Amino acid sequence: MKNFEEKLEKLEYLTNNIKRPDISLEEALKNFEEGIKLAKTLEKQIDEIEGKIQILANNPSLENNEEPEITLFSETDEKTGSSGSPEAGTRQ
Repeated sequence: MKNFEEKLEKLEYLTNNIKRPDISLEEALKNFEEGIKLAKTLEKQIDEIEGKIQILANNPSLENNEEPEITLFSETDEKTGSSGSPEAGTRQ
């Protein structure tokens, strides 16, 4: 988490630096480009954290070292990989 916080602080620094009245256009552009890269990295990390939070929120009984089990296709046939054939006259 410290790495995330350091990147966020750097982004705040760059943002404030761009607002300086005495900054050159070249330096402002350089700071802006670096800030965009940092923002994209932070956004990716936030998405990963949100995913972990969703998993934990949906499975609060998991122990710290347990990996969550995703049972998307729990009713599938091991041999065919399908969940069975459709009944006559119905669409599935």
